Amino acid sequence: MAYIGRPPTYGAFEKQALTADSSTTTFTLDYVLGSASSVLVSVAGVHQEPEVAYNLATNGTQITFTAAPTTGDTVFIIFLGVAMEVATIGSGVITSRTELATIAADDDLLLIYDTSTGGLKKIQKSNIATTLAYSHDTATGDGSTAGFTINSGRGVNDMLVFVNGVLMTPTTDYTISSTTLTFDTAPAVSAEIDFRYLAI
Repeated sequence: MAYIGRPPTYGAFEKQALTADSSTTTFTLDYVLGSASSVLVSVAGVHQEPEVAYNLATNGTQITFTAAPTTGDTVFIIFLGVAMEVATIGSGVITSRTELATIAADDDLLLIYDTSTGGLKKIQKSNIATTLAYSHDTATGDGSTAGFTINSGRGVNDMLVFVNGVLMTPTTDYTISSTTLTFDTAPAVSAEIDFRYLAI
């Protein structure tokens, strides 16, 4: 006979027999379960009610009966579904890697750890918002001092220097050596000097 709609499908369910001895209430399961309702349990031909006649224990690896099945009773379990095991990556597990030799393309996928959900997620490079930090220092000219102390690790191409609001030209108006910025001509008395550090 033809069916209207989707044809019936059949699943393969696993069975596990338990040996009753009138004293044992906890048995180790062949499969890990996520819910007490994901199995059918029969004791002496009587269907058992989940979370009343039995519960799961040890993270779904065992079944615990409220009352021990009697010696000689036929006890069996039919597994309707098992817990899905998801592989997780612990801290320090990834110890070797191949470094990307070129700049990542916008559609490349990166792995990030999402602290709000406590799990790994993938994200396209184009969706990463870079947080840039800028800072600045000020100084006052005295007509004779040409050298001023600046943040370490800076070069003429990653900072802006203003004297009385006028942008100075790198290498022409000033040079940088280590943490010292030296003006070609010492700023005038009371000149307002602004060192703006670009994000690097």
